[in-house]
Amino acid sequence: MSIRLGDIAPDFEQDSSAGRIRFHDWLGDSWGILFSHPADFTPVCTTELGFTAKLKDEFAKRNVKAIALSVDPVESHVKWIEDINETQQTRVNFPILADADRKVSDLYDLIHPNANDTLTVRSLFIIDPQKKVRLIITYPASTGRNFHEILRVIDSLQLTDNYKVATPANWQDGDDVVIVPSLKDEAELKQRFPKGYRAVKPYLRLTPQPNR
Repeated sequence: MSIRLGDIAPDFEQDSSAGRIRFHDWLGDSWGILFSHPADFTPVCTTELGFTAKLKDEFAKRNVKAIALSVDPVESHVKWIEDINETQQTRVNFPILADADRKVSDLYDLIHPNANDTLTVRSLFIIDPQKKVRLIITYPASTGRNFHEILRVIDSLQLTDNYKVATPANWQDGDDVVIVPSLKDEAELKQRFPKGYRAVKPYLRLTPQPNR
């Protein structure tokens, strides 16, 4: 199954290190990050899961729940979590799905035969409260994820969902944003952006971040 941006994230019921999970029910009205790992006791993934645990407060501020996936069973996850807590000086505070039957992996197209026909690739999905997939990134096995970028994308998505703006290259929370080209009415522009805007070109108008 191929998943594209805007699709409803497939629902599932699966065991995890935190018990049985019905995915859509577990998400509730939160944003979600679902990210996969080839196997337990892998070095790059150990650092990633540890860093994710350390971002608990940052995720909470953004109403985000994190959930990981590996094809190994729950018993293996529990032992791996002990290693993660020890080596990364943290405590894993989110579930790791035990996808031994590949049910979730098949739903989310996480088995890429040309990479490995038995282990999942390292993909990450951002899912909004309406259960729509808003971002998909697939990393090579040798490259750890940039979770600062994941937080940046969530900030951008949450901002642009609520205001008629987009975020430019390398945008960080608090930087100027771009007014969407479809918004042309001057009265509406003044109402929406009382701090004004700077028109670099008719289609490129910059304004201070409106929720700041």
